[in-house]
Amino acid sequence: MTSDARIASELARGAGRVLLGLRDASVDVSGPEGDRRANEFLLDELRRWRPGDAVLSEEAKDDRSRLDADRVWIVDPLDGTREYAERTDGNWRTDFAVHVALWERNSGLTAGAVALPGRDRVYATDPAEPLPPLRTDGPLRLAVSRSRPPTLVASIGELIPVELVAMGSAGVKAMAVVTGEVDAYIHGGGQYEWDSAAPVAVAAAAGLHTSRLDGSPLVYNNSDPWLPDLMVCRVEHAERLLDVVAQIEGER
Repeated sequence: MTSDARIASELARGAGRVLLGLRDASVDVSGPEGDRRANEFLLDELRRWRPGDAVLSEEAKDDRSRLDADRVWIVDPLDGTREYAERTDGNWRTDFAVHVALWERNSGLTAGAVALPGRDRVYATDPAEPLPPLRTDGPLRLAVSRSRPPTLVASIGELIPVELVAMGSAGVKAMAVVTGEVDAYIHGGGQYEWDSAAPVAVAAAAGLHTSRLDGSPLVYNNSDPWLPDLMVCRVEHAERLLDVVAQIEGER
């Protein structure tokens, strides 16, 4: 039987191919077509491979029966719609992602994959991604949005030395922590469960710290899928960063 982790990887990769195919076919991707087509692919494949499971997708009506289900797939067919539709110096941007994660009752996130189609990469929970050696010199490198003011991380930079590294979607930022491109991804500007479920599953499987900004666990398949903040970082940096965030929040 095909494992859940393998299905997550194959579905994320397949939805990525759908997205790249639309761009190659010169389809207008400035609108919702990419999200719609990738979502159709994911839902069709999940019905084929796991017909008894529930699904929570950014691009589909929320079926509330998921709240009573034991297994729920949480998917974002296109994380980074803006980046997917943009070119830089004539070349398509690559900092968008596809998220596929599985939540199970009493276990939380048990499988997941993040595809970066423009870079031909899929990061998965099994096999878990190996972390690079810990970087011990220089300021902490924090992934930040290239299009939204990084208010929280700017405040962090007033208290400890940091380097802000701008990049696209949430999945790209979280995977940059996995690969060692940055040391942490800290987000306080609002998200939904599909924005973080797969990245958190992959990051946790790799051995990274994942939590809310107050240090509490990230909990999925809630009645309201709004999950506004998260921290993904090397375990070695977690205590320091949580303390700094708590200090900032305490001064507000």
